[in-house]
Amino acid sequence: MSKEVKAWGAISPEKTEPITITRRAPDDEDVGIDIKFAGICHSDIHTVRSEWGKITYPLVVGHEIAGVVSAVGKNVTKFKIGDHVGVGCMVNSCRQCTNCQDGEEQYCYSGAVMTYNGKDPKDGTITQGGYSQYVVVDQAFVLRVPESVPLDKAAPLMCAGITLYSPLHHWKAGPGKRVGIIGFGGLGHMGVKLAKALGCEVTVFSQTYSKREIGLQLGADNYIATSEPNVFSALTHKFDLIINTVSASIPLELYLSCLRRDGSLVQVGAPEKPLVISPFSLDAQRVGLHGSMIGGIAETQQMLDFCGEKQIFPEIERIEASYINEAYDRVLKSQVKFRFVIDISTM
Repeated sequence: MSKEVKAWGAISPEKTEPITITRRAPDDEDVGIDIKFAGICHSDIHTVRSEWGKITYPLVVGHEIAGVVSAVGKNVTKFKIGDHVGVGCMVNSCRQCTNCQDGEEQYCYSGAVMTYNGKDPKDGTITQGGYSQYVVVDQAFVLRVPESVPLDKAAPLMCAGITLYSPLHHWKAGPGKRVGIIGFGGLGHMGVKLAKALGCEVTVFSQTYSKREIGLQLGADNYIATSEPNVFSALTHKFDLIINTVSASIPLELYLSCLRRDGSLVQVGAPEKPLVISPFSLDAQRVGLHGSMIGGIAETQQMLDFCGEKQIFPEIERIEASYINEAYDRVLKSQVKFRFVIDISTM
């Protein structure tokens, strides 16, 4: 049967507050999850404030979910009650198109069903996210959290972790490869940890040296302050792969000039304004400008297993639910090192 649960939802672009939502009853393929922790992603804030398109209020956001299985449908074979599990940015897809068949459900031609502000194909309702006590998800989109990964630190891996792991994996980052990470926030610090664990030489591009010490502690081999004069002239043709995590307009041509022949600049940040480049900055060394969006379910599970094996976890600050509005303000001011995680038991 359906279930009413406590949640923290946006009732307008300016305000979030405690609300109650109804979760549908699990069907034969579903897993019911008692949510323990939910990470705060910048995407949550963009969505709440209607900056990425129209939404229907009230809306519960949150797509970095970690919890414990409390119910399973009769056809569920992947999970049992008591398992530690996670849910990321999507909760369904068509499963029939080429991309879905290839395990790249995030690129579903019909459009993957997002964890919040999507349309649940099972009951037609608007999907509600992880700032809540409980969620029901089809087993095909639930992830197993290894025992070696603490649940609070597992939550940000569902978005921040896979968003960086996927391009590193796809573009074959590994020993002998030089990787640059633009931005050193919630996404960027995971990029540094993952690239280093994969055996790469890692360089952070940040505006200032304010986070240089912790950047080197977390695994960066080099830390570049891009506000310093003439920094790019010494970096020409140095990198195989550069991943841009920032959601602001930056001079991409300068970073493209840092790539070796056939190198790739991958955009994972989502700035509001269009990107501007000259075709000559691509032609000169046959470099590529690419996009990447989270990862498929199989790849996300691979990332979680890798993080469990290598003990790679995000740097987090645990907060109570009542602090969410203040946390949003701090995210916008870049005053978090590096990811807020909501303790759902405080809801």
